[in-house]
Amino acid sequence: MTAPLDIVIMAAGKGTRMKSRHPKVLQKLAGRALLQHVLDTAAQLKARSAVVITGHGAAEVEAAIAGAQSAEAGFDLKFARQEPQLGTGHAVQQAVPQLKDDGLVVVLSGDVPLTEADTLQGLVDAAGADKLALLTVTMADPTGYGRIVRNDTGTVQRIVEQKDASEEQRAITEIYSGIMAVPAKHLRAWLAKLDNNNAQGEYYLTDIVAMAVADGVPVVGHRIFDALQVAGVNSPLQLAELERAHQLRQARSLMEQGVRLADPQRFDLRDDVRGAKADLTCGQDVEIDVNCIFTGHVTIGAGAKIGANCHISNVSIADDAVIHPFTHIDGEKAGVEVGQGALIGPFARLRPGARLGREVHIGNFVEVKNSTMADGAKANHLAYLGDASVGERVNYGAGSITANYDGVNKHRTVIEADVHIGSNCVLVAPVTVAAGGTVGAGSTVTKSTEAGSLTVARGKQVGISNWKRPQKQP
Repeated sequence: MTAPLDIVIMAAGKGTRMKSRHPKVLQKLAGRALLQHVLDTAAQLKARSAVVITGHGAAEVEAAIAGAQSAEAGFDLKFARQEPQLGTGHAVQQAVPQLKDDGLVVVLSGDVPLTEADTLQGLVDAAGADKLALLTVTMADPTGYGRIVRNDTGTVQRIVEQKDASEEQRAITEIYSGIMAVPAKHLRAWLAKLDNNNAQGEYYLTDIVAMAVADGVPVVGHRIFDALQVAGVNSPLQLAELERAHQLRQARSLMEQGVRLADPQRFDLRDDVRGAKADLTCGQDVEIDVNCIFTGHVTIGAGAKIGANCHISNVSIADDAVIHPFTHIDGEKAGVEVGQGALIGPFARLRPGARLGREVHIGNFVEVKNSTMADGAKANHLAYLGDASVGERVNYGAGSITANYDGVNKHRTVIEADVHIGSNCVLVAPVTVAAGGTVGAGSTVTKSTEAGSLTVARGKQVGISNWKRPQKQP
């Protein structure tokens, strides 16, 4: 039987080098807090509980994570305070009262966001029911990391922190990642024996390795060769470097699925600002140009093309659609739908509730919100469609708008099939322009029209001969 899994996440550090008023673990990578990435991994492991150890900015961290954590995570989220911060061992001591002795404890860091669930599962399997398992990685430059010290048979004997290591020990390239799995009953006893007799005067969690060896508990190293999975964040520079490395991995994964990226170095897939997790699904022969940002849930159909410098969020784009450069699409919770073969942009904006049919054209500087546009409808220039139902083959003129808000309530405009709306028209909702009708340029339409009719609602043109423009007085 596998022991229940309890996750302990160290998230108490101040993060001075981040030079931010916000705690380090709430800094964002791919749109999601560093700590949230770690909790997401805990959910994939089907953990029984997760204890987050907070310190600096504790109230902010706890509120942010408790608010963002989904019930679907499946584990009991708990918090423990570390005040003051006296080292990693002292941090985990604060979690002990909330740990059950029948569990296997996995210790993670809140500023190490990209450890994969499969890697941690390998660590858990290595620990079994009675071993102390350390996640290790070999690095060309191990500066700053605790070194793994093994005996002549290769058995792990201890971890030596960089500041306490001898020159010989500093030459070791196998390092401790800061991640371990240990039976809770052993962890509780070892933590009680920690002391701070070291260069920093801190209680090191790594000292329990020597205790395990002394007690005859096997210490095993689960070694990986992917340093990105154990990379931490201490500064804005490191955060930016990790962001780019993470995005490049996502880009490569898409290209392996057949997506054509003009430049994988200039691609971003992020959670959206409302917390929707990044999820991009592409059909065959999708092309994505440079500097595009995708957030939330995005589906792109086969043969679709995304132009440069687009921001696309929470949308379903059908086969063969073309999104021209500098287009902004954000479906938020309501979503956006772009039909097969539609042409969008450049410089277009699609907002929540936009539902566009097949071969719809949305041109430059056109905004569509909470509106449906049936097959073949077009709004090619400088227009606004809000709270509207637009029929098939409608041609919506440049500079025209639906006036959908009366200051208190939103109202709907209905434009039936084969209507032609001239330039610079205002359709004052609620109003219906019946099928086949034409609205003359410059009209303000406040009453519903008859099918097939021409509607002109504008002031009569007046000409004054020999009129002289006012002149400035000398």
